[in-house]
Amino acid sequence: MRSSGLPLCLLSAVFYLFWTSSAGLKTLHLGSCVITTNLHGIRSGFSEIRDSVQAKDEIIDIRILRKTQSLQGTKPADRCCLLHHILRLYLDRVFKNYQPPDHHIFRKVSRLANSLLTIKKDLRLCHAHMSCPCGEEAKEKYSQILSHFEELPPQAAVVKALGELDILLQWLEEVD
Repeated sequence: MRSSGLPLCLLSAVFYLFWTSSAGLKTLHLGSCVITTNLHGIRSGFSEIRDSVQAKDEIIDIRILRKTQSLQGTKPADRCCLLHHILRLYLDRVFKNYQPPDHHIFRKVSRLANSLLTIKKDLRLCHAHMSCPCGEEAKEKYSQILSHFEELPPQAAVVKALGELDILLQWLEEVD
């Protein structure tokens, strides 16, 4: 008598779905680019440094990542490109230039940077497969973000951008 492999397949699928949701993984649909990342882990890492970073932000009347103008309402087809550009800004200019107050914060910031680098690598694969086009909306929104970043003194911009990482994470959590 042969047993069907269907029960084993169903059990494996249920286990995978349970493990994925319990591990904090989220599937991001960024236009035709689909990636899976541990947003819960990134948010948890950010929450460990948020108070320290935001306490150093002395410019409270300017926002780099404006929820309504910069991120919200971005067309699904432009999300991949916009996120790719934002991650490049964070990895090339924010994390590289952030001056943490101590080694403990430095390690936590490094972990955050590595997590975002992993997402950027996944997005690079989408670019390679032509599933991450850059439309005018993405270019314009990124130009606005970059303009807000560059209007601040360099170290103040770095601190503000790092302190606003929760805005980016919230946007990613809301992406369907």
